[in-house]
Formats: sequence, C-alpha cells, structure tokens
Amino acid sequence: MEELRERAAADGVALRVGVVVEHNDAVLMLEHEEHVEGRSPLHLPGTVVRPGESLANAVVRAVREETGLTVVDIVRHLGSFDYLSSAGKPVRREHFAAELAASGPVRLTNYANYRWVPLAGELPVTKSIRRILMAYQE
Repeated sequence: MEELRERAAADGVALRVGVVVEHNDAVLMLEHEEHVEGRSPLHLPGTVVRPGESLANAVVRAVREETGLTVVDIVRHLGSFDYLSSAGKPVRREHFAAELAASGPVRLTNYANYRWVPLAGELPVTKSIRRILMAYQE
C-alpha cells in the first residue's frame, strides 16, 4: 500500500480512499441528504488520507467515522480513479475491499441514509464506482 501513497505523491495528487464492504451479496452505500444534479446520490464509505497516515489506517478510520462499523481486514486493492475536487485540485481515490466485524448497527455521521445495494443488477452509481464494483466482483 505504501507504493500507492508514493505514486500519488510523485503524481502530485491528493489521496483519498474508498471502501467496499459486503453483506448478503449487497454493498454498503451512503447517501447525502442533498446531492449534485447528474451525479449519483450514493457513495462508498471513504475519506481523505491525512498526512503521514497509512492507507490501511485511512480505510479503517473512514468506515468507523462514517458508519460506526469496524473493519477487521483489508482484503484487497480494487483500483483507483483520478478526478478534480470541487476546488479544482487533482485527487486520486484508491479503493479497497474490507471485511467487517459485523454489518450493524450502522450509525451515520455525515450522511442522511444508507442502503445495502444488491450487487446483482443495475447499480445506481457513477461509471467510475461501477468499474470499482465490477473489479470487486471478479
């Protein structure tokens, strides 16, 4: 994982993590009360990687802070995508599959709602997140 951090630094992009957690063939998706037109209202748990923080610690923190759930294992890296933040800064979001100690209760902090979205069928997410979820299913 340190290689991913070093590559982001060399490329001059801010680093974020996104986390895929599954329960009963569904993934946990978080929903803001208000969302931007043309974008999916559903998001994977995730966060900004703090200076000096490992990606593993950021994954654990993201899930704990946003859902109250506990990550017990980071199973694998799923891929990344780059984008521009709302401030126009380059960002790289690295995604990981993680295993939880338990699937509930979910206690949200920054989101209005959550859903366990079935992996089968059409997922109501952006193309970038759909690609990450397809990699997860492989």
